[in-house]
Amino acid sequence: MPARARTSRPSPHSSEPAPAATPEQQRERLLMYAFRALGQRALSVHELRTRLLRRTDVPEQAEAVLERLSELGYLSDEQVARSEAGRRGVGTHRVRQKLRQRGVEAEVVEEVMATRDQAAEEADARALLDRRWDSFQRSGDPVKRAHGFLMRRGYPGTLIWRLLREKSAELPDDLEAEE
Repeated sequence: MPARARTSRPSPHSSEPAPAATPEQQRERLLMYAFRALGQRALSVHELRTRLLRRTDVPEQAEAVLERLSELGYLSDEQVARSEAGRRGVGTHRVRQKLRQRGVEAEVVEEVMATRDQAAEEADARALLDRRWDSFQRSGDPVKRAHGFLMRRGYPGTLIWRLLREKSAELPDDLEAEE
């Protein structure tokens, strides 16, 4: 069996301290971490900055990594906002709140929200209501349960009440058909 070559890395049981990483090596490690993090999920600048600052004591290195990722096109709050705004099954209020939580700037949020299709949002809310209406009917107050459900999903109150009035107008027809 050939002898294994020894590496210069100290053993974990050794009392020798590990050699300190150079600033360039630390920056490279941060960059690799950032790529892994962005590979898992699209992150806003604020979210990635927070994660990088937890991994380094030198804020300038974190900022340099953020700048490099932006230059390369891997980091964009506009892309994060468009992605979040394109989600189906959630209303504008919830999208706006989620983007604020993720640290996206207000101007970017408003710009993206202006492009959101209101007719598609109404169609999504109507489809959700239609799909869940039977389960709401089994409760004591289906209108209250449906209203709460759609509010938690972030749909505007005016839209919810209009859809619930339409649904309630259908109720007598359903009752007559059963008799």
